[in-house]
Amino acid sequence: MTMKHADLIFTGGPVFTADPARGHATTLAVRDGRILAVGTDEVRDLAGPGTETVDLGGRLLLPGFQDAHVHAVMGGVELNQCDLSGTTDPDEYLRRVRQYADRHPESEWIAGGGWSMESFPGGVPDRELLDRVVPDRPVYLINRDHHGAWVNSRALSMAGITAETTDPADGRIDRAPDGSPAGGLQEGAMQLVAALLPEVTPGERLAGLLRAQELLHSLGVTAWQDAMMCGTNGYPDVSDAYRTAAVDGLLTASVVGALWWDRDFGAEQIPDLVAKRDRFTVGRLRSDSVKLMLDGVAENFTAAMTEPYRDGCGCATTNRGLSFIDPAALPGYVTELDALGFQTHFHALGDRAVRDALDAVAAARAANGFRDTRPHLAHLQVVHPRDVPRFRALGATANLQAYWASHEPQMDDLTIPFLDPSLVRRQYPFGDLLRAGAHLAAGSDWPVTTPDPVQAIHVAVNRAHHGGGYEAFLGEQALDLGTALTAYTAGSAYVNRLDDTGTLRPGNRADLVVLDRDPFAAPAAEIGETRVALTYVDGRRVYAARDA
Repeated sequence: MTMKHADLIFTGGPVFTADPARGHATTLAVRDGRILAVGTDEVRDLAGPGTETVDLGGRLLLPGFQDAHVHAVMGGVELNQCDLSGTTDPDEYLRRVRQYADRHPESEWIAGGGWSMESFPGGVPDRELLDRVVPDRPVYLINRDHHGAWVNSRALSMAGITAETTDPADGRIDRAPDGSPAGGLQEGAMQLVAALLPEVTPGERLAGLLRAQELLHSLGVTAWQDAMMCGTNGYPDVSDAYRTAAVDGLLTASVVGALWWDRDFGAEQIPDLVAKRDRFTVGRLRSDSVKLMLDGVAENFTAAMTEPYRDGCGCATTNRGLSFIDPAALPGYVTELDALGFQTHFHALGDRAVRDALDAVAAARAANGFRDTRPHLAHLQVVHPRDVPRFRALGATANLQAYWASHEPQMDDLTIPFLDPSLVRRQYPFGDLLRAGAHLAAGSDWPVTTPDPVQAIHVAVNRAHHGGGYEAFLGEQALDLGTALTAYTAGSAYVNRLDDTGTLRPGNRADLVVLDRDPFAAPAAEIGETRVALTYVDGRRVYAARDA
């Protein structure tokens, strides 16, 4: 019998399989887009005249990274707008805004984002700064966490926002001492101005998706879960871009769309979610997850906490953050979604939101039994110790945005001083979750922070940004490199219900990444120096670095 040869062989390992049943490996073979064999020297016997061989030369081969919480279309669109990311210098922000305005004289609005709250006293930006560089056109700039916006006087005037304007129930207008709008809009208040912006066109959304896909592939990401499909509540609807890309064969990644739960409505929206699941499941796109945004963020005091926030003097306030979805109604919603086979994907940043999400999952488990719906909770900035073991008990995945677990000005100046002391040491408890047996997945939340999995993995291991110059943040919560890599591969593949990906075993899809080195062979402090050399989807190369 004639042996069918491999199409592609990687040799000269090491190979990180993310498979606990597989030990040492240095070689991997691919045929027809699937992994044919994993092993050592014997795999090379599968080579034939037409086989392509990649010499790893000591570089690490591993499964493709999967991002379990990202906003790819949003990030791709913003790459083409006024980009303020990568700096915290207010003067640089203003230079970029002026430059963008000069280059786009035809634009009715100056829109974009990426600024950091740490750049301004108290995290509140000043409208008058923008007035100096763009006095004649409205400016709307989202901050890097997308929970606040910086606007100029022209934008405030067009929206009719004055000292007499009341705050919306789900947000806050930042104010000067005289009560006039200062220039910052938090959470739901953003929509007061955002509603006036020219709509992003379908063509711009599709271009943004393809721009994002190219970037994510260059970072080794082969699949992801978009955490904002069919957005409402002031967030963009990006579903048309995904469907077009999937139908037209432009989508090379595997994508799970998390359908947005409209917090202005209740269970009556569920039949519409069922219809959207059917419409937006095509080709490489599957939309069987529902995103429930339970709270805000700690920096603007909207994350839902069990203990009240402190004021600038360190005294307790009456504010424990916001619950965007009624905690009393949430268990019923989740139970019904679970019964219909939906995965539930929670934005749960404060410990009260985490508890509400776990209570809802517990209600669904009690009513429906342990269905294979794989609920997951993203962000987890603060988790109460009593709730840590509940992740394993309920089969709820901890979806880590590890890049956030570091000292930086936004943490040290805008978060820690305003948290109850009991909450400070409960932040990003990755180690406790691992030791309690929780399943770990990982994501970036890009464009909130970098989409680079390697940088997030560096923080997960070191509890500090690469080259950041800060001491480790709660170092006892660090993960080892193997665990962090597994979270970003097999862990996220589990959440994404892509069960033939995430590990390197025969029969699985050949979604693969070659790094430019073996990070296991160097000190942990150097993990962040690692770059992606090659990325493959179904055995087809979708990215190669220039020096690969």
